[in-house]
Amino acid sequence: MRGTCELCQRDGIELTVHHLIPREEGGSHLPTAALCKSCHKQIHALYSNRELSIRLYTIALLKDDESLKKYIKWIKKQPATKAVKIRKSKTK
Repeated sequence: MRGTCELCQRDGIELTVHHLIPREEGGSHLPTAALCKSCHKQIHALYSNRELSIRLYTIALLKDDESLKKYIKWIKKQPATKAVKIRKSKTK
């Protein structure tokens, strides 16, 4: 499915389903978000499922997170066709 990423707002990009509360934390039937692969991978590279379920369980909270703000500012400038490498968090 192609569309607009709810996190970085890039348009015409391949989207994935992100469980706002991870399935492993009981979020199987709870709200999801449509994210590009790059944003989805970055979220899971930075944060554990536990932290996502406790602290970052909405798009607004994700957008307001300091680490993700820097990433979002950068990824918005990348073309939707560009493959982006994601780095794992050193603190995760």
